Amino acid sequence: MSKLTKSAQITVVGSINMDLVLQCARFPKPGETIVAQSFREVPGGKGANQAVAAARAGASVSMLGRVGDDTFASRLVRGLQDYEVDCEHVLGTPNCPSGIAMITVDQAGQNTIAVVEGANGTLSPEDVRKQRHVIESSQAVLLQLEIPIPSVLEVIKIAQAAGVRVILDPAPSPGRCPPEALQVDLICPNEHEAEELTGITVDSPEQVLAAAQALHQQGARHVVITLGSRGSFLWDEHGGRMIPAPATNVVDSTAAGDAFAGALAVYWAEHGDLEQAVRFGNAAGAIAASNMGAQPSIGSRQEIECLWERKQ
Repeated sequence: MSKLTKSAQITVVGSINMDLVLQCARFPKPGETIVAQSFREVPGGKGANQAVAAARAGASVSMLGRVGDDTFASRLVRGLQDYEVDCEHVLGTPNCPSGIAMITVDQAGQNTIAVVEGANGTLSPEDVRKQRHVIESSQAVLLQLEIPIPSVLEVIKIAQAAGVRVILDPAPSPGRCPPEALQVDLICPNEHEAEELTGITVDSPEQVLAAAQALHQQGARHVVITLGSRGSFLWDEHGGRMIPAPATNVVDSTAAGDAFAGALAVYWAEHGDLEQAVRFGNAAGAIAASNMGAQPSIGSRQEIECLWERKQ
């Protein structure tokens, strides 16, 4: 791995899953059985993916979460450590399986995902309070919704009291996200999550702007709505604008949003320029979408910079 100077200090609080990945020509219809082309076990989870993405983008990263006491647990922790993620704050959970995600990927690179939360669902506010020092010593905290909502709210409270920037990826199931969870420095939903949070369809530029403004009015200081191959829409103190994404051949979009969030967090922490951080994140997402799997698809700092600079 690249031996880059690691300047940004990022903490990720979230899920750690083993992804069970089926690759198929197409998704089966309800009640239909089809023959899959391949099956793989790949370390994943939105939290772990974002931790790997931030580490690959050049940050010093600490992961706070839970694994079970099954055979996946040691593989999941070892996989994070292989990417130089600090796992001191990853807690074991007796008599509980690790989180599992069943992912089906079609030949167009699109995916469907069903998650069993396992140990992720046992991460408690008390766990968070006991590890508060790692949050308070960070420049930014990355959060998602694959852990209990009370724990998400506890992280936000601790980080904000310490003046630490909070970035929320409101997935999965953004409908269960309470209003107080939106009071963050940056929220970065995809188009479907933005629609669920605001009730606004985001098909047109005007609708994307309206959704971003609605999220800002709900409490998010900054808003980035990711729009796949169209790029990302940024809303900040300068208003709203589209940030185009590099063209790519989509193979598997599973971790593209996580790669985007992790890389954006690193660049924003390093340089304080959110618009450029979104461009950097777009490049990271494009690289991830052009490769199979979750964590193995995430590009290095050098790869991200190479693609990003070509598109400047």
